[in-house]
Formats: sequence, structure tokens, C-alpha cells
Amino acid sequence: MKYEKLDAPSIAARLSELQDWGPARDGAAIEKTFVFRDFRQAFGFMTECALAAEKLDHHPEWFNVYKKVDVVLTTHSAGGVTELDFKLAVLMDLAAAKS
Repeated sequence: MKYEKLDAPSIAARLSELQDWGPARDGAAIEKTFVFRDFRQAFGFMTECALAAEKLDHHPEWFNVYKKVDVVLTTHSAGGVTELDFKLAVLMDLAAAKS
């Protein structure tokens, strides 16, 4: 499925529905930092998100140090943020809530 790049007002509206997600790369991506109790919990979160990302065929840019996971989402094929990024953001928030 092809996703269309969202404009700035649409991105802002969608971000207002999420907690702690914000714009990145001059609006070409969205980002969030997740902080967990320890490395094991952070890695469990990443494992669950990796499975969800694979199902969506949409993979995050992320960086993990100990209990912190920095995430950046963008749809490279569209050249910016699409609904696919928000789908993955929601799944990541759900995974974090279970951790």
C-alpha cells in the first residue's frame, strides 16, 4: 500500500493525539524517547516493536543505550511523515505500556 506524505497541519493534529511524540527533521519525521526500568525492559520493548514493524513492513530508526530507546519514524518512500508512521507510533506506545 502506498502512503501519502502528510502536510504540517495534519502532522500536528495527529501528534496532538499521541503522548510525548514530537516533530523531527524539520517536519520530515516524528520522534520520541522511551525510558524503561532497565536494559531488559528496553530490549523487550524493542523486540515487540520489531515484530510489529515487520508486520507493517515499516521499520523505525532507533538507538538504544541501557534503559533508553530513541525512536525516529519517517516514510522514506514518501519523503516524510505518513499515516504509516502514526500506526507504528501507536503500536510502540502500546508496547511501552505493557513493559
